[in-house]
Amino acid sequence: MTSFFEQLAERIRGETPELERVVQRALLAWSVAAQNPEDDMYLDSVALNLHGFYAGVERLSELIARRIDHDLPDGQTWHRDLLWQMAMDIPGVRPAVIDENTPNRKSRTPAEDEGLQQ
Repeated sequence: MTSFFEQLAERIRGETPELERVVQRALLAWSVAAQNPEDDMYLDSVALNLHGFYAGVERLSELIARRIDHDLPDGQTWHRDLLWQMAMDIPGVRPAVIDENTPNRKSRTPAEDEGLQQ
């Protein structure tokens, strides 16, 4: 009989190959898009695969929030709140799932990112 945590770890391991696949597809499409700037189809592929990656990470984050933290955010800002939750180390429960700087990068708008580069 497998424990709850073993089952959860197996589920996460099961999702990892799909996340890796969409990242590789996005990288390939990005490379082809750079060689074919007149064809938006490749950028569409990049966008679709990045969305797939984010959705997969969000799915796993929701699973961790529900099953381990017993606290899934809700409301209008639940996506951002979930990122902050996954960046927190919860002593005695779990380590941080993502880097603590990730929510800061995600919550900025493209215009804010551009301003930081100047």
